[in-house]
Amino acid sequence: MIEINNLTKKIGENKILSDISFSVKQGEILGFLGPNGAGKTTTMKIITSFWQPDSGSVKIDGLDVSKDSLKTREKIGYLPETVPLYEDMKVHEYLKFVAEMRNIKKEKIKDRIKEVAESCGLSSVMDKTIDQLSKGYKQRVGLAQAIIHNPDVLILDEPTTGLDPNQVSEIRRLIKEIGREKTVIFSTHILGEVEATCDRVVIINNGQITGEGSPEDLAKKADPREVYYVKIRGDKESVLRKLNDMIEVEFVAEKDKEDEHTFGYEIRPYAGKDIRENLFKTISATDNWSILEINKLKASLEDIFRELTK
Repeated sequence: MIEINNLTKKIGENKILSDISFSVKQGEILGFLGPNGAGKTTTMKIITSFWQPDSGSVKIDGLDVSKDSLKTREKIGYLPETVPLYEDMKVHEYLKFVAEMRNIKKEKIKDRIKEVAESCGLSSVMDKTIDQLSKGYKQRVGLAQAIIHNPDVLILDEPTTGLDPNQVSEIRRLIKEIGREKTVIFSTHILGEVEATCDRVVIINNGQITGEGSPEDLAKKADPREVYYVKIRGDKESVLRKLNDMIEVEFVAEKDKEDEHTFGYEIRPYAGKDIRENLFKTISATDNWSILEINKLKASLEDIFRELTK
């Protein structure tokens, strides 16, 4: 549905995007993840035809956004980071205005407004002026304007910025519902957003793609060494010394405390080393020490993001 090939963009002497390529399948919610200033918004502005690239191409359903700008815009719904609302208008007036701008047939506008109001949870505020709404409801209005023409593609740039946890949860739910039928690119630098909402992730940093795939796929590109969490009953200082003396161990960190004699530790072995057998022997060889828990830790999306954007 969306094909981005060798996209490059400079502003003055500053290269914002450097030859990036990725694709989004129909019906997929793609998390576009990166730190502030990574190039996320620039990419979205190019996809939506607000900016032109210096080189490379973006195709929406086979149409080049540079050569067929009007046709591709018809296929796209766009929610920028700053929601474009006329706050002196009532919600139903604003949606009617957007529907007319989107060339929805006059006889279908009323029904379409009703549909998007219900799907975005706006039915109770249709007669309020937009400036009376909370930020969460304004975001809903922004989503409603983005989908009112029933686009094939939805581009969302930081849609939950500044919302409280309840509002964030509602916007996530709406995005997931919309994503059942649309192709969605969902830009954020908040890791929880991606895990809660997206099917797949593209990580961008300094204008370059540094990771792409599911969290499991990305974990393979992060540090491949295993990390173990171990809870041990025994004198903390002695345990730390014994663990650090193990030839397989690169580092040990104290993680938590259960009581005066029981502590949790994070242990990273050297690449290719299995610590389990020697760990049990080391702890068992000491009187009154015991292992209460051992788990192999999986790389979290936070770990992966930190590894791929450092």
